Amino acid sequence: MPESTLLQELVWTSAAVQPEAVALSAGGTSVSYAALADSVQQFAAGLMALGLARGERVAIYLEKRVETVVASFGAPAAGCVFVPINPLLKPEQVTFILQDCNVRVLVTSPDRLALLSPELAACGDLRHIVLTAGVASLGAEAVRDSAAPTATGWSDLLASATRSGHRVIDVDMAAILYTSGSTGKPKGVVLSHRNMVAGAKSVASYLENTSNDVLLAALPLSFDAGFSQLTTAFHVGARVVLLNYLMPRDVLKAMEREGVTGFTAVPPLFIQLTQLEWPALINDNLRYFANTGGRMPRETLTLLRQRVPKARPFLMYGLTEAFRSTYLPPEEVERRPDSIGKAIPNAEILVLREDGTPCAPDEPGELVHRGALVGQGYWNDAEKTAERYKLLASDAPGRFSGLQLPEYAVFSGDTVRMDAEGFLYFIGRRDEMLKTSGYRVSPTEVEEIVYATRLVGECAAFGVENPTLGQAIHVIATPVSADDGAGVDAAALPLALLAECRSRMPAYMVPASFEIVSGPLPRNPNGKIDRKLLAADWLAQRTPF
Repeated sequence: MPESTLLQELVWTSAAVQPEAVALSAGGTSVSYAALADSVQQFAAGLMALGLARGERVAIYLEKRVETVVASFGAPAAGCVFVPINPLLKPEQVTFILQDCNVRVLVTSPDRLALLSPELAACGDLRHIVLTAGVASLGAEAVRDSAAPTATGWSDLLASATRSGHRVIDVDMAAILYTSGSTGKPKGVVLSHRNMVAGAKSVASYLENTSNDVLLAALPLSFDAGFSQLTTAFHVGARVVLLNYLMPRDVLKAMEREGVTGFTAVPPLFIQLTQLEWPALINDNLRYFANTGGRMPRETLTLLRQRVPKARPFLMYGLTEAFRSTYLPPEEVERRPDSIGKAIPNAEILVLREDGTPCAPDEPGELVHRGALVGQGYWNDAEKTAERYKLLASDAPGRFSGLQLPEYAVFSGDTVRMDAEGFLYFIGRRDEMLKTSGYRVSPTEVEEIVYATRLVGECAAFGVENPTLGQAIHVIATPVSADDGAGVDAAALPLALLAECRSRMPAYMVPASFEIVSGPLPRNPNGKIDRKLLAADWLAQRTPF
């Protein structure tokens, strides 16, 4: 198969090799690679007809559907930059993103536009709205209230005369992916064509993806791991199933119905899925499952392997700032289930001290990623970019003295350790580490042990200011799902958890308090348990007015 260099070429190359193969399945609709390639080209031509300049931003505010995929690859095909917006975001959050990266075109649906209309007057750079349905579905008043000079229906845009997009090369911008904003305002991570194509090739190589695979896209496409399902599949000519699910059970139904062979999710979803019965047919088809967006609790991993014993587990770690970073080979899971593995192909992972020197084996340090997947920084935020994207010294590991060109690497802000064999272990984010009784404690480590008790469905640990301890550890948890048929009465659960933690943890790590709530716990837009929101809400309820 010919090599792809630009993002849109992942689709076009597979279409040239197997035009009739199914590229996408969504809501009962199937789209071939030939049809997808044509739509991508037509969307690009439509943007050119609107007069977009090279590098201008095209935001996509839609659920997972065929138009979302077409626009995501069609915008770069025109020489523009696509900005996927999580469909769970509220109008105010969407408006922030539109303003922050000076979006010129917004692709959305009539119902979503109706929600956004009161906010769009503040988006001074917005010139065009592309609607998944015809403009007539809005009515003149809604179009006028949208505050955009033009509104175009999807079919009309794709009917534009064919024309080539602006010339771009692999180091040019392809996408801006916004972080969930759990630490403040969302930051837009700028990724090049090279970043995204190199990521697709790397991930497909170790997952051993082929054109026979069927990948389930359950994660948001605005999330780097979610979009990676598209790029990885298109690189090898596989089929992607787009799923907008309401309940975890919907995921299992889709896996059974579609014959899914590869499934990637975040730990909170896996935790929910392990509390359900899995149809036997899933195990017959599923070749692998992969974890991203946080460490998989060991108990959850054990339950998953019981549900689908034929599937190979891939434990992964990724940075939006570098698209993908590490994976643990399945053959190592038994020996080191708590590891996030080693660097993915075509990347190098360093563990450095604050002075930039390499850590000794098992010495905690900052995870630093170098290579082709390192992004281009944060959009319109030089200060944040300087904090994360830093020059490597010429004598840094992996660098050769005497080279004249500088090299930037991503300094993740995550604390890890590397053992003598080169395997990495996640300790925690530097901005989330707790300081209690003079010890630094990772909330992830506390949660891991709480999960190991098998007494909770979900949990989140955070620090609460304490005059004696510095910070006391508080845990919010949900009972085990009723579907599991096990567990402890909710009223007795805090004492039971306390007893278990005392037997499993050093004294300084034992939580000072537990709170049991009905589930599920709140998620951020990428599906991760929102520990910071839980902590803020808990403190607000205890702060007198």
